[in-house]
Amino acid sequence: MVQTYDRLRTALEQGTTTCEAITQNYLSTIYEKQHLNAFLAVYEDYALNTARSIDEKMKRGTAGPLAGMVVAVKDNICIKDRTVTCGSRMLEHFVSLYDATVIQKLKDADAIIIGKTNLDEFAMGSSSENSAFGRVKHPLKNEYVPGGSSGGSAVAVATGMSTTALGSDTGGSIRQPAAFCGVVGLKPTYGRVSRFGLVAYASSFDVIGPLGNCVIDVARVLQVIAGHDEKDSTSAYVPVPEYLIDIHKDITGLRVGLPKEYFDESLNSEIRSAIESAVNVLERNGVIVQEVSLPHTKYAIATYYILVTAEASSNLARYDGARYGYRSQNATDLYSLYVKSRSEGFGEEVKRRIMLGTYVLSAGYYDAYYRKGQKVRRLIRDEFQQVFQEIDCLLTPTSPTTAFKAGEKLKNPLEMYLSDIYTTSANLAGIPGISIPWGVDTNGMPIGVQLLAPQFGEPLLLRIAHFLESHRTM
Repeated sequence: MVQTYDRLRTALEQGTTTCEAITQNYLSTIYEKQHLNAFLAVYEDYALNTARSIDEKMKRGTAGPLAGMVVAVKDNICIKDRTVTCGSRMLEHFVSLYDATVIQKLKDADAIIIGKTNLDEFAMGSSSENSAFGRVKHPLKNEYVPGGSSGGSAVAVATGMSTTALGSDTGGSIRQPAAFCGVVGLKPTYGRVSRFGLVAYASSFDVIGPLGNCVIDVARVLQVIAGHDEKDSTSAYVPVPEYLIDIHKDITGLRVGLPKEYFDESLNSEIRSAIESAVNVLERNGVIVQEVSLPHTKYAIATYYILVTAEASSNLARYDGARYGYRSQNATDLYSLYVKSRSEGFGEEVKRRIMLGTYVLSAGYYDAYYRKGQKVRRLIRDEFQQVFQEIDCLLTPTSPTTAFKAGEKLKNPLEMYLSDIYTTSANLAGIPGISIPWGVDTNGMPIGVQLLAPQFGEPLLLRIAHFLESHRTM
């Protein structure tokens, strides 16, 4: 059964349930729905033992802010003494030596970590079909994809296998599966949440963020995991506000922009209609909605896939079979050890992105591709900054389509990459974005709409998202 955290916490404080009973219910759902392949590891004994200890804290009145919240964690985030596979044979048996900062913060807040969720290998994908341990299935129609790369986390939340979940977002990997599965997914500002303990894909893009069944649940998790971390040199020295203080505040007079470049012929007509209905809700409640322009949007996908593959090529060079991870048994010398270990340990999509990244960084092509990509990234960032001088927030589609059938785009990588056309710009610019459910299409599949705000504009983002959520009639 899908429940919000506020209801669970109220029941705990009233004594009508316990953390142990809540955890057991989630475990039962996980085993009942294991055919969805959302989890790669379930920590039954650990979760129940943690729940019992938090029940004792509840009796003493010393329980933390997330007591009783059961959290699923994407399997590219490190948990001490647990495997962190990244959905890859390369790290199938690798055990983490430490907790990621976000994990330590969740533990300190008395959240209950129930297991690790499935994902596209090394977070490279938009459908959760690229995992070495089998694809994740959409909970409504198993022949469809749940989105990616945080597909397991989205399915866990949507089906009541956990209260909330952590995902990572490099180009839409929280927001797109949230839209496909009908849940809320937040990509924070780059630097808002520590990346320490997140296995790197593209270091200047990667962000850890929460998924939940309502905006308030997502805000509660962000409150705990946000903040500067000395272990992450890219985390920001920016104070963390109280995200729930203004979340119910009136939105009259706010200005919301509709970037015209996001509404071309590639956008599904039912998603377009959903956006129009959201606009009507906003305008009826005193919000000023206006068209804006982000002309460099047309370069976003090309720029994104040049830069992230370059960073992936560098970050994944460490997996060579010599130090840790998968090692080929067929190697005869050092060279063949490298070649065979990487060829056998990585999947097709990961190898494709490594080769593309190596190409754009190679002599003779660096200036033509990588350097030019960095220049366009700066233009895209500046463009967002300029637009946010005119408006408070942007309203856009999350994805050009709703969930598609498994296998439908695997043979055409470019078509798959275009699934991220509305999400990658936020990662290029380092701004926060959130996807919230907004109805379903005629096939019964969820539709998501996206809100984007200026850097560290999460309070405003959550406020508008919560308002829309509370006025949703579709």
